[in-house]
Amino acid sequence: MSVTPASTPTPEASTPAAPTPVSPTPVTHDEAATRTVDVGGTPFAYREVGATTGTPLVLLHHFTGVLDDWDPAVVDGLGAERRVILVDLRGVGASGGTTPDSVEAMAADAVAFIEALGLGTVDLLGFSLGGMVAQQLAQRRPELVRRIILAGTSPAGDAGPANTLAVLQNALQKASADGKHPKHFLFFSPTPTSQAAADAFLARLDRRTQDRDTAATDQTIGAQVTALAKWEQSGANTGLTGIDRPVLVVNGDDDSMIPTISSFRLADQLPDAELSIYPDSGHGALFQHHELFVRQTLDFLRN
Repeated sequence: MSVTPASTPTPEASTPAAPTPVSPTPVTHDEAATRTVDVGGTPFAYREVGATTGTPLVLLHHFTGVLDDWDPAVVDGLGAERRVILVDLRGVGASGGTTPDSVEAMAADAVAFIEALGLGTVDLLGFSLGGMVAQQLAQRRPELVRRIILAGTSPAGDAGPANTLAVLQNALQKASADGKHPKHFLFFSPTPTSQAAADAFLARLDRRTQDRDTAATDQTIGAQVTALAKWEQSGANTGLTGIDRPVLVVNGDDDSMIPTISSFRLADQLPDAELSIYPDSGHGALFQHHELFVRQTLDFLRN
């Protein structure tokens, strides 16, 4: 671009320079307001973080997870470059309605939410149960999806999801006996390094003090347990070969909730997949290794 110098104006002819537009400061996880959007007559709660341009990245959460269970380090790290949208699906947290008891119905609700926001194309980050929802969404409406990140999840028909309630109950017992949070046992390995990461993760979750979300209800938990069992019992999901979008599969090397081997099988069934297994970590590997996860995810989404 060439620039031609202008002559210096006389004081009478000069006009005030227009102010330089200032880009709005990206909203962070801890300050993002909880909003609602009408989805077929039901209010869905959601939050938006980060940039306002580019393909939106929709986050789909784990069993019992609500808006406040997303790691601020992950959300804000991704929000440095992307428009990040967190959502409570039907019946979850602050959203209205009753939680459905199948992954297929949850995926239909996720599609309806995306359309209610007027989004044409999105990227998806699905964690655990949310990863199963993301798989179904991509098969149901492939034209809505550009790229997908699947963390700590499994393909349909793989063993593990049906045992989630038993794993949760065992973690609750251990947490009560040891005076710890259940996520110490659900998301992290028993090693000192991983347990220290659990402490740091839980401290980040506690930073938000205003406009907190509502915890998952017994109805939501029961419906999600049923959905997880149906997912395991549904048989091998050969439909994954129909997902032609690029997929990044992520897990820890010691996942006690959704066995790590499921991530290998998932990546093997997808025609265009990358697999990343993080060391000394469990189901919450994306939170323990949040800096690495954010860097890999943003690199993956840029390509």
